[in-house]
Amino acid sequence: MKGTLGNMMQQVQKMQEQMQQAQQEMANKEVVGSAGGDTVQITMNGQHQVKGIKIDHGMVDGDHEMLEDLLVAAFNDAMNKIADMQKDNLGGLAEGLNLPPGFKMPF
Repeated sequence: MKGTLGNMMQQVQKMQEQMQQAQQEMANKEVVGSAGGDTVQITMNGQHQVKGIKIDHGMVDGDHEMLEDLLVAAFNDAMNKIADMQKDNLGGLAEGLNLPPGFKMPF
């Protein structure tokens, strides 16, 4: 039993290191969320920081209420892309640990 626990602790430590590295890589990645056929685009990094907003010049003189709605939609699109990217990059880290169903790691 002691050897099994020791092996599991080594696996957890290795997984923590891998997760930390993956989180650092995620922070450097960027996604572009868009709405309204790309009339509004929001660039966001993996830390959910907005890095830039592009608005089609035709929208500025147009319907401000629609522009606000498109900004919200583009922001949400970027957030969803980050969530998908995180799931893809971080999802497989705990696969080899044989953890019981429903077990959640403290991070």
